Amino acid sequence: MLTPTTRRKRAATILALAASLAIAAPVVEARPGGGSSGLGSRGSRTYAPPSATTTAPNTAAPIQRSQTQPGPAMGNPGMTAPAQPGRRFGGGFFAGLLGAGLLGALLGGGFFGGLGGIASFIGLLIQVGLVVLLVSFAVRWFRRRQGTAAPAYARDAGAGPGPSSPNGLGGGLGGGLGGGLGGTAGMGRPNPAAAPQQQRPVQVGPGDFQSFEILLNDVQGAYGREDVAGLRNLATPEMTGYFTEELKANEAKGVVNRISNVKLLQGDLSEAWGEGNLEYATVAMRYAIQDVTLDRRSNRVVETGEPEAVELWTFVRERGGRWILSAIQQGR
Repeated sequence: MLTPTTRRKRAATILALAASLAIAAPVVEARPGGGSSGLGSRGSRTYAPPSATTTAPNTAAPIQRSQTQPGPAMGNPGMTAPAQPGRRFGGGFFAGLLGAGLLGALLGGGFFGGLGGIASFIGLLIQVGLVVLLVSFAVRWFRRRQGTAAPAYARDAGAGPGPSSPNGLGGGLGGGLGGGLGGTAGMGRPNPAAAPQQQRPVQVGPGDFQSFEILLNDVQGAYGREDVAGLRNLATPEMTGYFTEELKANEAKGVVNRISNVKLLQGDLSEAWGEGNLEYATVAMRYAIQDVTLDRRSNRVVETGEPEAVELWTFVRERGGRWILSAIQQGR
């Protein structure tokens, strides 16, 4: 029969063991980009939240590290275009006259000293006439420039998407691929202030979803192998730079992140759009993952990751090219 003292010692031993295990292997997000709320670039939508989906119904974590600078065209509320000075009729002309009067005063002739004689008055009229002619010529020249530029802009703005720009997304892509991607493909409703006119809808099909799923596995695998050359082939230079920083930080701490058994469980399209020669697609993905951080020398488990993750990955490609990873945002 155990005495109270023995029971207390055993309980203390069990608690100490549990605490040591908790310290030795805390649960963290060690996968690529898992320690950050958002990395990378989404073109002009970098600082706009992606549209909610069934897989990620809540607002995604904002991108906090990006080489894309925020600006008025991206709907950043903290930055507005500088106000243009108002144009008032006669402002420059009468200011010139006032300046001439002040100049006369400075020269000792008084404010109206230059009008003391008929010759001075006629000379002033001639100067005023020359100024009026110059102003009229400048106004006509600027009006002609604006008149020639307007038709070209109207033609560009009224042009349709053309055969290379498919119609907007709609409907479902039923069936899924690999047990996950292929949910409802819906275009978000971007804020007009954050949607430059050069954006266009992009159609995403089953082949694209398959590419996204393959990239999910390949990026995770290359990261787990610390294969920087492989990551360069799978992601933008910006994202590769962030991943390289994370891998170097692990090396400095004497640990290595091993990733395996990545499996897409569910996924659907948040947004797809084009800008210039680039096409973007943001996809919400819920996937299973085995993610552990090991001590490089002893191979002891230092950290373990959650068995599932919900993230929004943005992919980019040149029109007609292959998709690569452009941004990662954590789901909430």
